[in-house]
Amino acid sequence: MDEAPAHTAPDFHLDRCLLPDRTELQERTLVTDRMVLVGDRSRIDYGISGAEVVVAEFCRINGAVTAAGDIRIDNWTEVVGNVTTAADAYLGEGVRIAGRLSVTGDLDIGDNVQIEQGFEAHGWIQIRNPLPVIIYIMLYLMAMLRFEREDEVERFMAEVLGEDDETIEQPLVIPTGAVFDMERLEVPGEMSIGSYCRLHGNVRARTVEIGTATTLFGSVRATERVVIGPGTVVHGTVFSGGVIALAPGAHILGDLDGRTIEVHERAIVDGTMRAPGGLRIIRDA
Repeated sequence: MDEAPAHTAPDFHLDRCLLPDRTELQERTLVTDRMVLVGDRSRIDYGISGAEVVVAEFCRINGAVTAAGDIRIDNWTEVVGNVTTAADAYLGEGVRIAGRLSVTGDLDIGDNVQIEQGFEAHGWIQIRNPLPVIIYIMLYLMAMLRFEREDEVERFMAEVLGEDDETIEQPLVIPTGAVFDMERLEVPGEMSIGSYCRLHGNVRARTVEIGTATTLFGSVRATERVVIGPGTVVHGTVFSGGVIALAPGAHILGDLDGRTIEVHERAIVDGTMRAPGGLRIIRDA
């Protein structure tokens, strides 16, 4: 009898910023059709909308939080806006919501939670401290990485996390200590931006990789490496303490400043290029 096909886990880590394909900043809300994971002590100066939203402790979200699935907000996090979910909500100890909480399903709520404009929940309401977000994320990662058979992954997700049997997609990950506002997208480590995204702000990270046909209204600055994919447009300067690589059709409306630069002959750079370590033009075969 044929064995079930092996499950290939998505390539993501909680210490790495991942903005998946078609992520957009729309009217002060970061929008994706994927799950959203926000690391602790992060600050986001606009709202979040995703399939499911998980926010770790000591974060501040200066906007509304909306999810088609569950919302989990961990201890002492503040949301300066409304929180709306079409499923269940889990609020840890000391969570503060400056707006209104609307829950279509059940509500698990911890101690000392403040909801300033009231709430409505159509399901059960339980006053208890929910499963900490870090434990929830660990269980989620186990489902991604531990099991080798696809049927085992699906069963685990259904039993432990309440997921259905849909394909598990790479979530949007904002790592610990990130700062996202209208001027910057800053993370302490690596940042990977997918294809067909539309974002505002100056990107700051150790390494930056941008996929295909993404539009960034801002500059890019990395200490080690910057890779710009085909057809991507950056409305600003690109700086790297190491390598800058531009794929065919990439368009930089500012300068390139790197230790070494690799530019495809069909890439466009409107400004000047500075590369003390050398400039290489890559041509089609």
